[in-house]
Amino acid sequence: MFVPAMEVEVFNVIDLRSSCSSFINFISIGRVPCIVVQREGSSRLCVKSKKGNAEIVKGLQRESKAKLSHILRTEAAVKAIERKAKAKSAKFTHLCPKVVLEALEDSIRKNQWESALENFGLLHKQQWYQPRCQTYTKLLVMLGKCRQPGQARMLFEKMLVEGIKPTVDVYTSLVSAYGLNGFLDEAFCTVEEMKSFSDCKPDIYTYSILINCCVKQRRFDLIDLVLSEMSYLGIDRNTVMYNTLIDGYGKAEKFELMENSFSDMLETQGCHPDVFTLNSFLWAYGNAGMIEKMEKWYEEFQHMRLAPDIKTFNILIRSYGKAGMYDKMHAVVKFMEKRFFTPTIVTYNTIIDMLGKAGNIDKMEHFFRTMKYKGLKPNSITYCSLVSAYSGAGQRKKIWSIIRQIGNSDVVLDTPFFNSVFSAFGQAGDLKMMEQIFFEMKERKCKPDNITFAIFSQAYGAYGVVESTQDLELKIGHTKNS
Repeated sequence: MFVPAMEVEVFNVIDLRSSCSSFINFISIGRVPCIVVQREGSSRLCVKSKKGNAEIVKGLQRESKAKLSHILRTEAAVKAIERKAKAKSAKFTHLCPKVVLEALEDSIRKNQWESALENFGLLHKQQWYQPRCQTYTKLLVMLGKCRQPGQARMLFEKMLVEGIKPTVDVYTSLVSAYGLNGFLDEAFCTVEEMKSFSDCKPDIYTYSILINCCVKQRRFDLIDLVLSEMSYLGIDRNTVMYNTLIDGYGKAEKFELMENSFSDMLETQGCHPDVFTLNSFLWAYGNAGMIEKMEKWYEEFQHMRLAPDIKTFNILIRSYGKAGMYDKMHAVVKFMEKRFFTPTIVTYNTIIDMLGKAGNIDKMEHFFRTMKYKGLKPNSITYCSLVSAYSGAGQRKKIWSIIRQIGNSDVVLDTPFFNSVFSAFGQAGDLKMMEQIFFEMKERKCKPDNITFAIFSQAYGAYGVVESTQDLELKIGHTKNS
């Protein structure tokens, strides 16, 4: 943004204009005509606008208002489309393509699967609509993320009914939707189905997804089968696949298999370890409390000239904090500052969580203030850690302070946050407050889970309130199904 009378650093200006004691040039910054003046004996340029300050400010305000107006119009249009999609009326068949597609993209991006399918149904009714495999691929990926494999299958069948020929990407998205949600048999059957089409055979990406599904479901016994099939089909392994294996074995604490996969990776032509490989090793050993091993592998990767990223330092902070090595944790933070790594919300959340669990409330609050001072907005994870820390330290008044802060913010709360609050007041025996916050949870359209019910059951059971437990079970059951 242009600021009138700002100073611009200029190098060797006097050499360029050695014959003149001062000079004036006309330039344009943005769309604002300006005069650049060099004063005698100065190596700086002073930029002065030919327009008045008020005129420039008005221009910038008009531009900002125009952008805001466009955003508001877009949001209003998307909401209008969503209302029409829910109306399920046959008359909305000539809607603006841009608005309908924006509404669909918006719901997919936010993983709002019900809204996305409604918007897709509305798109399907438009006279200008032409089926595209790319749209189905995006929807299938979203349904997999939202744990809706049944809906994914129905959408795929709808695609076949329309006479659309699935692509490799469509099939791979269906494999992911099945596999990541525990339906591995269906995932493998889908891969077999792909083999029956000459132009839709599974590729390296398909098998990478399949291996990732096996890893996520801890079905390591199936991995050799997949790798053997790849070799038979002549599909070469790549870095992404090895990283998937290394990460999966590491999270399952199968360290020997993890290191064997790393050795295979180094021996495979065209496969080179990267920062994801580094982070997987550090997380695996750090999470298991094997700090010496973690530090050894950090040094090994340094010798390979692999530069760490911000996630690397977050993993180190978490590992040292979990092991109670707070001096080393702070040393990592200092090292980040020296190397100009800017801490992210994840960095601060990790530090706050570790210090809170250690009962170091003063230090935790210091980092919380620093985080806000640096312009990072606390999120639900931040507040969850703070509530848990204050609860463990018996500082209930500070929990109230957190709740007031949240009331004055636009933070999006999730179920784990509410569970931490329920646990805090449950331990204090404040059943009335638990119930009030439960209704607040419903108003924010945040659904309780099994942990919520377990916390309430324990709190009510401790005070012999059996009837309330039964009532709550009905409430939670209704909320979860609504």
